[in-house]
Amino acid sequence: MMAAIVLAHRWLGIAFCLLFAMWFATGIVMHFVPFPSLTEAERFAGLGPLEPGARTISVADAVAASGIADATRVRLVQRSDGPVYVVSGPAASRAVRASDGGDASVTSADVALGIVQAYSRRRGLDLARAAIAARSDYDQWSVPNGFDRHRPLFRAALGDAQGTEVYVSSLTGDVVLDTTRSERAWNWAGSVLHWIYPTVLRSSWVLWDRVVWTLSLLALIAALLGAVLGIVRVKIRGRQLSSPYRGWRALHHIIGLVATVFVLSWIFSGWLSMDHGRLFSRGQLTPAEASVMNAAPDWRDASSLDLQPLSRSAREVEWFAFDGKVYRRDRIALGRQALIRAGHAPRDGQAAYLDVREIGNLMARLGAGCAAPVPLVGNDDYPAQSALPGAPVYRTTCGDLWFDVDAANGKVLQRLDPSRRAYRWLYSALHTLDFPILQAHARMRDALIVGLCTLGLVFSVTGIVIGWRRLRASLAA
Repeated sequence: MMAAIVLAHRWLGIAFCLLFAMWFATGIVMHFVPFPSLTEAERFAGLGPLEPGARTISVADAVAASGIADATRVRLVQRSDGPVYVVSGPAASRAVRASDGGDASVTSADVALGIVQAYSRRRGLDLARAAIAARSDYDQWSVPNGFDRHRPLFRAALGDAQGTEVYVSSLTGDVVLDTTRSERAWNWAGSVLHWIYPTVLRSSWVLWDRVVWTLSLLALIAALLGAVLGIVRVKIRGRQLSSPYRGWRALHHIIGLVATVFVLSWIFSGWLSMDHGRLFSRGQLTPAEASVMNAAPDWRDASSLDLQPLSRSAREVEWFAFDGKVYRRDRIALGRQALIRAGHAPRDGQAAYLDVREIGNLMARLGAGCAAPVPLVGNDDYPAQSALPGAPVYRTTCGDLWFDVDAANGKVLQRLDPSRRAYRWLYSALHTLDFPILQAHARMRDALIVGLCTLGLVFSVTGIVIGWRRLRASLAA
């Protein structure tokens, strides 16, 4: 048995030592430079003020024109080519012109460039040499599944000193991503390597998922076998523990013993990042829950909201369904909105959100046993954050199920069953050290992550040296 463990660890170690070193090194980079994304602050800053009286068709007409029968949300935005409604359902989004209901998808590079120029100008970006660089389904920075409802994408290069590139949805005209040269460069040394994320592989989600899951599992087995050997091979001499090895092998043994808990927990939690429902729940609403939480409304009920004038300085207006009723929220600033329910007076300031009673009424429809919603506090063990800075998030417990709802827009942010709550600790906490106490001390968390990943990197380098020597000796023989 021991001989088999030695043999398996030796050759798995040779096969995976470079991968281990890469994961630890790129983990440090990823902690400081995450994968490129468009933040809500960036998106909102690029929106222009809505022109008064620009829309001439109703929300119900816009939904009908979009052809999305299960539409749950409608946004009104001011694009460079005029105001448009963006109609969204669970699986698709479409844009229609607010003036006549015509198709407002972006088919022309000139229209896409105009959208990019308006967005960049509001962001204060230099766009003197802006030009459309490509129109494609995938590139290295737009491979995540969240962009599927926007493909193909127009990519524009601004030609500025930062090397900024902006991506526009061809289906809605929304700016969905921007990247800079620095972000792209660091991510080649971070996320792309760490996630094994080349476009040719990641563009097929199923293939990428299977490849990375399998590699992570084999790496975990190699680490587990090494931990068993490392503990078994410890020698006790008097009152001291010592290694029977010398040179690089002794260094690998000693560092491995020191780093065993971290290496195993980190590789294990990294493997769990690829779980995707294999062992743990995915945190998604069941069909029955979705039929209650995301039911499409009768958009004719929005007619009374159409009579309400838009808030002054509104830069985006969204209509959404909640508990069978239609609401409208006027986005006035990044952290400020006005909320109107059909047939009721507008809410502003501290009252511009769904209240406990409204959220509780919807949750009661999920079934008996749901407690009254309670607001989340900042140090919650299972944090959830509203898309609107400062807006409350309410948690409702229904037996062993927890639901977190964004009071700003009625979206379900989390569905936490016991499996998902366990996953939060076994994956997120172990892999990113986002324990609440460390989240409250950011510099301590940074130091721990850098220190532990550096320790893992040094440990991996000793394995590379030993593996290379063993491989070279085997080839020479």
